[in-house]
Order: sequence, then structure tokens, then C-alpha cells
Amino acid sequence: MRLSRRALLAATAVTSLPTSSSAAEPRGHLRTGFESLAADGYARISGRRVGIVTNPTGVTRDVRHIVDVMHTDDRVNLVAVFGPEHGFRGTAQAGGSEGRYEDPATGLPVYDTYLKSGQPLADVFTASGVDTVVFDIQDVGARFYTYIWTLYDCMEAARLAGKRFVVLDRPNPVTGRAALGPVLHREFASFVGRQPISQAHGMTVAELARLFNGEFLSSPVELDTVAMSGWRRSQWYDASGLPWVPASPNMPTPDTALVYAGTCLFEGTSLSEGRGTTRPFELLGAEGIDGRWAAMLNELGLPGAHFREAYFTPTFSKFQGRTVGGVQIHVHDRDAYDPVRTGVALLVTAKKAWSGFAWRSDHWIDRLTGSTSVRTAIDAGAGVDEVVAGWQPELAAFRRVRREYLLYG
Repeated sequence: MRLSRRALLAATAVTSLPTSSSAAEPRGHLRTGFESLAADGYARISGRRVGIVTNPTGVTRDVRHIVDVMHTDDRVNLVAVFGPEHGFRGTAQAGGSEGRYEDPATGLPVYDTYLKSGQPLADVFTASGVDTVVFDIQDVGARFYTYIWTLYDCMEAARLAGKRFVVLDRPNPVTGRAALGPVLHREFASFVGRQPISQAHGMTVAELARLFNGEFLSSPVELDTVAMSGWRRSQWYDASGLPWVPASPNMPTPDTALVYAGTCLFEGTSLSEGRGTTRPFELLGAEGIDGRWAAMLNELGLPGAHFREAYFTPTFSKFQGRTVGGVQIHVHDRDAYDPVRTGVALLVTAKKAWSGFAWRSDHWIDRLTGSTSVRTAIDAGAGVDEVVAGWQPELAAFRRVRREYLLYG
């Protein structure tokens, strides 16, 4: 990774920090990027033809969607909405979108961005007639959560189309304390990881946008990041005072986000990752697994978590309509909990506890972890500590680069 573009980034990216009006707010009150934008009378997008990339998480603290709010405000010229995976209003399941349509509530044209990137996405921005693209989507802190790559693709497309790009910041729900896990190798790039960042990045979307602009785009986009006020890197989502809107159909609660950076790895295995249950990514299992798996995990004494023998019947996805056995993760100390190390421990013990354990035939696990290293180490019989030790040098290098783009203490 290179840092030589830092001066260029500083010249092309503007960060809107808390305004003077925030001084009157109660100590500890959090103001989102959208709230800061609105408090300034939308000055940063005044006179602009605006299009918004968003989904159901783009809401105010009284759960009105920002598109509905901005559409009725004469100070904003909102002319288009861009829908990502699951759609702008959230009507589509995983791997789906809503397509091109006119939003019934506002009459605004909604353009489909899902699976579009580069020039085809730039052409969508051009066809929409916007000159400024605004991004406001809640992230969950994991590299393979695709909305951060929607951010990346839209930034690159805006650059190609000559559009200004504005990111409205929101909290990282699992804190921004640390980057954790293996770093993606570029030859394994996909929509679950476009660029070499760690598995749990420990950044907000505005910080990620600054990182993308400074390190990964072929040349910088005209970027304006509207920062939060009142947020600290150690803060969990429940301290924010903000409502939680499921960030996708299988991300129902902040508890899901807490474990997701580790347990999403089970998408790359023959086990269920809990899709089709009320506790996706907290419940893991398969037919033929019994209480021995939970016992093996509890013997490891992993910090912050207990593992309960559990049985469940997914309503869709793997093992649909069949009763499977496995574990439920119960995090009792989230400050001590390491989701990525726990995810590796779950894989290592699952392979020992169940003879039916297998990687997906397309080696999707390599896309999720970012290289072949985790899979091949586990197949070779490596223990948890050995697997984790394997990614420490590249993680240390990423942490040094990451530090240059952080906005909050």
C-alpha cells in the first residue's frame, strides 16, 4: 500500500466536521452525518442536482427515511435514488435487487446499482442527470459486507462520470477500536472484498471512503465526507441513541453484527450459518452434529463468549425444513470478544466435531478470508493460534495505513 497520495487526497477530499451548533448539544449526544448536513441547511448540496445511494438504514432518529425528508425540503434538489443489493426500500432478499422503477412515495426515479461497477455504473449516474452523488448506508464493520463495496464502486463510477461524491457518516456498530483478521489479497477480489483491507476493518463509512480515495481508486474522486459529532471509537451501537434498522434481511440486530465478522465464514462451508432462522450468524450447525461441538468450544476458553448446544430448522437456505444440530454463540463480554479469532476457532473445532465438514466446492472461503491461507492452514491441522499468527504481518501493515484516514478519537 502507498501513502504518497495523501497530499493529493487532502486537496480533493473535504471533511465536514461538527458545526458550531453542536456546541449546544448535551454532552455525549451523537449527531449523524445526515443530521449535520441538515443542521447546516443542506449548504453542502445547495444548488446541486442530487442523487442518493441508500437503503432502509438511511433513516433519521425518528425513523423517517432521508429520501422522504429531503424530497419534501425546498432546500434540496433531489432528482434520483440509487438502489443497492436488497433495494432502496429493502424488498429483495440476498443476491437480489429491486430493478429500475419509480418510487411510489416520492415519484423519484430509482436506478438499480446492484452488480454494476466501472463505466456501466458511471453511465447510470450520467443518465440520471445528477451532478452530486450522496451515500448514506449503515455498515456493520466487516470486509465482506457488500455495502462498503457499493460505496467503493459508486466512488469510482462518480469519478468516471465527473460527479461530486458526498458520504454521510454513521457509527460502526461494533466500535472502531481495532482492525482484526486477515487482509484481502488482490487476486481474491470480488464483491465481498474489492481491495486489501482487514476482515474486520474498525472504520466508519466516511473513514473507508477516505481510505478508498487515498489508496485504491485509480485517481481521486471529488469527495466530501460529512462527519458525525459525539461518536467515539470505543462506542457500541446501543450507546448511540439511534434506532437500529436491519442493515440487510439477515442482519436483524446489532448482536448479529457483533459476531458476523467471524461467523460469516460459514457461508464457505457445508454447515448452515443460521440463515432461515431468527438468529442468523449466531446459530451454526448441520445434520449429525451434537453437543460435542459446543463442549469443544467451551473448553477453549475463548474470551467473551459461551457456546450453547442448539438445534434449529432453517426455513430457507442450507438444510431448509430439516432439523440440524450445532451451537449458538452467546457473547457475555463484547469488549473482550474477538469475532475473527472466534470464527477461526469455530471452523477448527467444527472440522474435528463433524465428519461431514467440507468447504464449498468453489472455495468461497478464500474469497471471504481473502486468500488460501486460512483454509489450507486448517486443512493441514493448524490450531487457532497458529492460524491467527499467519495473518499478523499483513494486518500490522494495514493498521499503519488505516491510521492515516481515521476521523475520530
